Amino acid sequence: MSTQSLDFEEVQRLLSSFATPSALLELTLMLGCLALSWLIVSRLKRFAPERPASVLFGNHVVDGVLFPVLALVAAFAARRTLPLLGIKSAVFKLIIPVLVSLVVIRLTARVLRAAMPESRWVGFLERSVSWLAWGGSILWITGILPAVMEELENISWKMGSTQVTLRAMIEGSLTAVFVMVLALWLSAVIEGRLLRNATTDLSLRKIAVNLTRAVLLFIGLLVALSAAGIDLTALGVLGGALGVGIGFGLQKLAANYVSGFVILAERSLRIGDMVKVDNFEGRISDIKTRYTVIRALNGREAIVPNETLITTRVENSSLADPKVLITTLVQVDYAADLDVVMPALVEAVSGVPRVLQEPVPTVQLSNFAADGLELTVVFWICDPENGQGGVRSEVNLSILRTLRRMGVEIPYPQRVLHQAAGLTSASPPARP
Repeated sequence: MSTQSLDFEEVQRLLSSFATPSALLELTLMLGCLALSWLIVSRLKRFAPERPASVLFGNHVVDGVLFPVLALVAAFAARRTLPLLGIKSAVFKLIIPVLVSLVVIRLTARVLRAAMPESRWVGFLERSVSWLAWGGSILWITGILPAVMEELENISWKMGSTQVTLRAMIEGSLTAVFVMVLALWLSAVIEGRLLRNATTDLSLRKIAVNLTRAVLLFIGLLVALSAAGIDLTALGVLGGALGVGIGFGLQKLAANYVSGFVILAERSLRIGDMVKVDNFEGRISDIKTRYTVIRALNGREAIVPNETLITTRVENSSLADPKVLITTLVQVDYAADLDVVMPALVEAVSGVPRVLQEPVPTVQLSNFAADGLELTVVFWICDPENGQGGVRSEVNLSILRTLRRMGVEIPYPQRVLHQAAGLTSASPPARP
């Protein structure tokens, strides 16, 4: 009997079974399974922490992974009870493949969106998985799937001393994809829990996340390769070749990865620190395994390889103490009473909101300049990530207002000319 006749007969039997009275009972049971799943997920979502685009719950109740999984479990249980009632399954034979496809699509889509939210390949992978899942469900429903699998089993070729069939390759690839998706999901869940409400020890949490993700992906890769029928003993040769490649062409890449873990472990640089690297100053916004992102106060971002942060000098304003000293200069007239002016300037600087009261601001007579007395105003701030230009401007304005109120002049450049004694201006000789 040909595949087309099998297809036609299976579809005809499936359509005719919908006309039986038991189909209405099955439909009622299926609606009950969906309602029960919706109720359970709704109750569980109330106790779950609020997270956007959750893998289990999604944005709404029905667009997560948990709803189709519970509906599939309930549908299987209901289908098992039908033979006890003397009813032959018809609706569930159609619904269960649909629910299986829906679980695969939702799981893949949600996990990829959570693990790689900015990747351009996510949409393509989602569409590919959707087409494969729905195509497999159609083959399952119409009864063609066993015949297709038998044909795939007959297609084989020899790889070394191993005979490989196309069916084994497809099944292994699908299993590998499923295992990698689960590994990505677990790593995303662990990352979300470790970094949730992280205000302290963010660097240690980051290294834990990176190590956990690397271990899970490595284990997932081994399981996926084993499921695909690849002999893991061959990885010894691959590991040796990879070691040679790292020793020659990939040594910079490997150095950056190792440096990233060293930075996170030593905590010499932490997320949130204000640093200056190669005349670029900014705040560390993220530390990746290969590079570090530094965001300047003007919005520009620099991607610095981790090896550079290990081998070059880095100025860290927040390593031991976030307090930063700032100075500004002002000149006053030589006639000014410094015993009155200096305490007034200290009081004016202390009134600026971002200036710390401890250590207390100070005013020092730093130089006898040509045009006036040069005063150095010293003050401290504890938020260098907000910049220094704004607070210095506020301090200068406060100093200017104080000097004007006290009537103290800021001298202009002056030059004193001395005329030698006994010299008189001679009149020019008369012209003939």
